[in-house]
Amino acid sequence: MMYNTLGKRIIDLVLSVVGFLILSPFFIIVFLLLLIANRSNPLFFQKRPGKSEVPFYLIKFKTMSDAKDSEGNLLPDDQRLTTVGAFVRKTSLDEIPQLINVIKGDMSLIGPRPLLMEYLPLYSDFQKRRHEVKPGITGWAQINGRNSISWERKFELDIYYVDHISLKLDVLILAKTILKVFKSEGISAEGHVTVEKFTGNK
Repeated sequence: MMYNTLGKRIIDLVLSVVGFLILSPFFIIVFLLLLIANRSNPLFFQKRPGKSEVPFYLIKFKTMSDAKDSEGNLLPDDQRLTTVGAFVRKTSLDEIPQLINVIKGDMSLIGPRPLLMEYLPLYSDFQKRRHEVKPGITGWAQINGRNSISWERKFELDIYYVDHISLKLDVLILAKTILKVFKSEGISAEGHVTVEKFTGNK
């Protein structure tokens, strides 16, 4: 229990600060490349639900441009994903800015991924339990399929983490995440550039 209330936060803070300092050269390079490729702010801010569903602003690198059609509507995701953006997403470099969220205390290094605010009314009571802990940059679902598994399975894995959170499990998830990043596994759902939206329980 001590790990959940204090130890996890200390480890999050130390590793995220050290990690951000080490990755800062990559942060600067990716920032500049996306600034040129997207021709707009390379950082993406979006309100997401945190622990106890309290909202915060998630920070990520923006991998898609704001290209629009003749009627002013955004083009499909696959047409807005730039070459640089595709590389950044494939290598998970788009997640680097979330270390700032961890430092601020909005997120943890390990936990259920923070999803969209619009999903909140769609969750079952079981699925809502994913918000009993801080959301994470990576988690149990990410090392067991990430975006290539169904929403139902993803939520089951999230709740498993909530019920079994420990230092041993966090170390395992972190180690396997590093392997997943190098292999670029489960970045998107089959046939889609990004994961399909959650539409509720049917």
